[in-house]
Amino acid sequence: MRVVLVAGKGGVGKTTLAAAVAAAFAATGRKTLVVSTDRAHSLGDALGISLGAAPSEVDAGLSASQVDTRALVAGAWDGLRAHLGTLLAGAGVDELVAEELTVLPGLEELVALSEVDRMARSGLWDVVVVDCAPTAESLRLLALPEAAATYLERLFPTHRRLVRGMLAGLAGAGASASRWDAAADAIGRLVERLDSLRALVADQRTTSLRLVLTPERVVAAETRRAVTTLTLQGIRVDGLVANRLVPALDPADAGPAASWLRTRRAEQDAVLAGLRADLPDLPLCTVTHRAHEPVGPASLLELAGELAGSGPDPLLDPGGGAAQRPLLSVERGAGAGVDAEYLLRLAVPLIDAGEVALARVGDELAVTAAGHRRLVPLPSVLRRCVLSSAATDADGLVVRFRPDPALWLRTGEQTGSE
Repeated sequence: MRVVLVAGKGGVGKTTLAAAVAAAFAATGRKTLVVSTDRAHSLGDALGISLGAAPSEVDAGLSASQVDTRALVAGAWDGLRAHLGTLLAGAGVDELVAEELTVLPGLEELVALSEVDRMARSGLWDVVVVDCAPTAESLRLLALPEAAATYLERLFPTHRRLVRGMLAGLAGAGASASRWDAAADAIGRLVERLDSLRALVADQRTTSLRLVLTPERVVAAETRRAVTTLTLQGIRVDGLVANRLVPALDPADAGPAASWLRTRRAEQDAVLAGLRADLPDLPLCTVTHRAHEPVGPASLLELAGELAGSGPDPLLDPGGGAAQRPLLSVERGAGAGVDAEYLLRLAVPLIDAGEVALARVGDELAVTAAGHRRLVPLPSVLRRCVLSSAATDADGLVVRFRPDPALWLRTGEQTGSE
């Protein structure tokens, strides 16, 4: 099973390209589902059919659906939320505060991704292509499983025994045990769904993301930031698709229109050259701007033909191409014992040291870059160290650590052994 997430800035043709990629996968004989989590829900327009929440067959081997977030929210959370509000109010928490505490951040996006996870794990399809919301919403969406799990862990302990004990304490001796057991089970199931989502998004063997853009400087700048953020989140970006490239003109063509098109194409070529220079490890393919709008499986399959190129192309085979380097790696620097230096490398492209904020949070390193924050678990040797400096190089961010003498010597590391 493969999951291909298709994202990009609003208006770049993301939905059309997601549908085209899905049509191409289906044409290779793989049972494919394309599903939209974009609130605009224009996937049906691109396919030329009316879509609902249940998958509909579009063509041979190709099905499609649009996630109905309102119905999912009503079924997945509203009942539990009301129950938790009652518990908190019964424990003496102000009613308005209790109401705020039971608002799960990004709930609609979370249940949409959860539905994608359910479909992907159903075993009915070989490939699931996801038409994501515009880039900013997608970045928030893909970070939600981890953020929401952290929120729930702080609001209610995830360990089932602790949950039951806490709920029983809130309920009082006269309450029905089965009622609190049911609440504990509901919380446990929600946490399990979040764990499943985190595993799906972070599994680079089965899940990858491709970014759609138009060859414009503003869009390319957002694409660069998205690659940085997605890599920091541990999500594999497997390629870029530049849509609406102006066709090349014959040298003999003349006139104002030809001059305008040549100028536009030259600007687009410059933007693409900059992306290729900045992201040399990412495949980048182009799709020509067409005079007619591609609607329906046949037109979409024709459009997808430009993605295939010659020979195996990772943009059509999400299992192709080399997997990204591990996000984290640790190197031993100069010195020994308490005078040693350790380097934590984060393989994040295009990261700007001047815009990175680092903070130690217990045994984790909080990294904020491109407007997004990620808690990175520290390897055991670095948990006994203090952060000394950070810088960037061609491979990403390099964070330097030095042993904390108090912790280092307390654990018997006088010789500097690990």
